[in-house]
Formats: sequence, structure tokens, C-alpha cells
Amino acid sequence: TYLKRYDFELSHADRPSVGLARLAAEPFDAVILDVMLPEMDGFEVLREIRRTSAVYVIVLTARADETDKLIGLELGADDYLVKPFAFNELLARARTLLRRGQLTPQSDRLQAADLVLEVAKRRASRAGKKLNLTPKEFALLELLLRRSGEVLPRTLIASQVWDMNFDSDTNVID
Repeated sequence: TYLKRYDFELSHADRPSVGLARLAAEPFDAVILDVMLPEMDGFEVLREIRRTSAVYVIVLTARADETDKLIGLELGADDYLVKPFAFNELLARARTLLRRGQLTPQSDRLQAADLVLEVAKRRASRAGKKLNLTPKEFALLELLLRRSGEVLPRTLIASQVWDMNFDSDTNVID
């Protein structure tokens, strides 16, 4: 209800099988995913999403343990928000993710040797074979291809690929 007030078009699935079927059948800009679900664990749902899609995923769950957060992010979640949460924060995080997809790319097709990145379609291939990349991997590859030949400081990589809540004390960029 809250997101609809801000002109978001929403679809709800009360079971993972329904949500995965919808995601396979129609295009979505983003998924808001709980971890504690019937039928299967939300992390398993996230694994399945990442096997087939680069759609943005926000994990929204009561599981606040650091290990759960790390698992979610390592499996390819673009963001992880713990319940209870402020609706304004969810709105801001969703807008941030969607804004990334709305930026007009300088070029839709980036290439280095046999590596090809089709930005608008969010596809990557190497020697003609499809690469299954998480959204973070895709964003990082796009940044590196756009800035080819440049030495990029950690702060630039963090600001372009990770959001403002990025923990700069981690070695993820290394």
C-alpha cells in the first residue's frame, strides 16, 4: 500500500513457486524478498532468481543476524533490510536501485576482446557464451569496461557499484 502511493506497480506472490513463475513469465524491475517463506527458504529462492535473472533484489526480513545478511548479499541480493523498518527507507532503497537501471548508458554495447556487455539487456557473454552475473558483478564489469585503462580508486568503485551503506572496512573490493 505504501509503495503504491508513490506510483510503484506491484505484484504479490504468497508462495515462492508462484513468484518464481511470475518472474520467469514477465519482466520485473525489482523483487522484494522475505527469507522466511513457505515451501522453501528465501535464500534458496534468491539462488534460483540468480540462476536466471539479473533483476534487482531487496531482501526484507526479520532475520537480522550478521551471518544471514552476509549470506543474502553473497547470494546476490542488491540490498538487505531488516524488519522492523521505516517505510521511507524501503522507498529510498527501492528508488536507488531502480534509478541505476534508468540511467541512459553512454553506449549500449561494451566490448573488450571477446567479452561483450549489452547494458540495456543486462547480458554479458565471453567468446559467445552467456555469463550469469549477479547485479553487483554486472555493475562492476560495466564500470570497469566504461573506464578501461584507468586506475579506479576504491572509493569510486564503492560509490558506483555499492550503495551509500557500503561498509568500507570490508575487503570486498579487493
